[in-house]
Amino acid sequence: MVNPVALSPEARAEALVRLGEGELDVLVVGGGVVGSGAALDAATRGLRVGLVEARDWASGTSSRSSKLIHGGLRYLEMLDFRLVAEALKERGLLLQLLAPHLVRPVPFLYPLQHRVWERPYVGVGVLLYDTMAAASGTSSGLPRHRHLLKRQALREAPALRSDALAGAIQYWDAQVDDARHTMFLTRTAAAYGALAANRTRVSRFLRQGERVVGAVVTDLETGKETEVSAKQVINATGVWTDDTQTMAGTRGQFHVRASKGVHLLVPRDRIISHTGLILRTEKSVLFVIPWGRHWIIGTTDTDWKLDKAHPALSSKDVSYLLEHVNRVLVTPLAAEDVEGVYAGLRPLLSGEAAETSKLSREHLVAHPVPGLVVVAGGKYTTYRVMAKDAVDEAARGLDEKVADCVTQRVPLLGADGYPALWNSRHRLAERSGLHVARIEHLLNRYGSLVHELLNMVTADASLGEPLPSSDDYLRAEAVYAVTHEGARHLDDVLARRTRISIESWDRGVDAARTVAELMAPHLGWDRAQQDREVDHYLKRVAAEREAQQQPDDQTADAVRLGAPDIIPVR
Repeated sequence: MVNPVALSPEARAEALVRLGEGELDVLVVGGGVVGSGAALDAATRGLRVGLVEARDWASGTSSRSSKLIHGGLRYLEMLDFRLVAEALKERGLLLQLLAPHLVRPVPFLYPLQHRVWERPYVGVGVLLYDTMAAASGTSSGLPRHRHLLKRQALREAPALRSDALAGAIQYWDAQVDDARHTMFLTRTAAAYGALAANRTRVSRFLRQGERVVGAVVTDLETGKETEVSAKQVINATGVWTDDTQTMAGTRGQFHVRASKGVHLLVPRDRIISHTGLILRTEKSVLFVIPWGRHWIIGTTDTDWKLDKAHPALSSKDVSYLLEHVNRVLVTPLAAEDVEGVYAGLRPLLSGEAAETSKLSREHLVAHPVPGLVVVAGGKYTTYRVMAKDAVDEAARGLDEKVADCVTQRVPLLGADGYPALWNSRHRLAERSGLHVARIEHLLNRYGSLVHELLNMVTADASLGEPLPSSDDYLRAEAVYAVTHEGARHLDDVLARRTRISIESWDRGVDAARTVAELMAPHLGWDRAQQDREVDHYLKRVAAEREAQQQPDDQTADAVRLGAPDIIPVR
């Protein structure tokens, strides 16, 4: 087991210094799930690795997904068996070995509306889904699907209208807190020697003739530039792929189109059900996913050509989701029931060549110019395969022989010992003085690193108190986010290290001042900087709320951009 390291402010400063010293084997650009996964892959092959991210870890698509780890049942209908088989294998690895503290099983009910043909049609698909999972070699031990009569289905999901189904099929998949999982990938990569620095933007690529030999990176907190030499650069910037390729003077063999996916959170008591739901729409499927004290309802799939950093929701998006879910609910949801919202951009492939001209959820890797590898497309569940393929391609450009990928056998920090700690959670509660429900919450966020949190509470009992209007989270978690998890700004803690920004009625407004005060001593903030952080966060929430009232993407985007990103500390 590798020793944990902290993504502390001091570690970030040291990483920035060391990035400018010597030559890296691989520099990864982009701190989403694929970039962080690539950094871990390369580091565990023994390569010297750097990872830079312009904003925060997972601040783009990787914190705004449907939070599912799944094979993609609907891809079977598209006959994309390879993609489903690959994703189911990864689901099993994540559940069993790689991240059991972050990934957990979740049941879904598929209501059947047609009495004759639909049950055998859907049943064959779900049977194939389970069979492919079992054949993957990483069978996760999830329950197999089951067929339900109408009365059985209504016992599982009393919220469903009786006339909305003729029966149902229940199957199992898995879910993850995407932002925390991506952060854990980064932290695990750092534990294996990767030099990781967020809030660090690539200003330009370094060139020797046609070859990319590194990049100039700018520390957005200080404005300082550093030249980073690297034998290979991996561009893993998701929906920003085309922008990054342009900096290298190449358009590449494929392009990335952004597709907006919108999600709503409603309180758990608004939909009475013991299971998640998967509902057919005219174009795709709609998920109702259990998420702690909430349900996540999503998603949409609409073309997006506006601001990529902060895709905005409009009232049209909210109405679309509510309209479709209300078709099957006894008690319809109203806009006032929506507690939190978020939107993410899927990086869909589109190409000029015939083989990539169809928009796809599959991924592609290319070497458009010497020294630069581009990886794009894909889905969250298959991040590890994407990372492996990108590093394999980079390895072909290195002089020395590079070891094969081993990440299928490398658990993330917090995974080792998690099952035993879960079984001992009552004793942990007795020793710490915290309620067992609190210990369960911490174990499912930190795994075996929970002792680092509990030691903080032992040293300062006030850190064992919950945050204002956000009872699920302790004060210690706000401090730990800075000292161990790389948080640099208030938004990082409220939106990604915790999910307060989407889980609380006030979207974190009440907790903002307290969290800023807890962060301040560890980041050297004076009172003026604390005020700036809080003011920025309140403006962000206000802009998001106002954007939700706008009728279309254009006006919603304009309103959301009225709250610009926080001005870095200088």
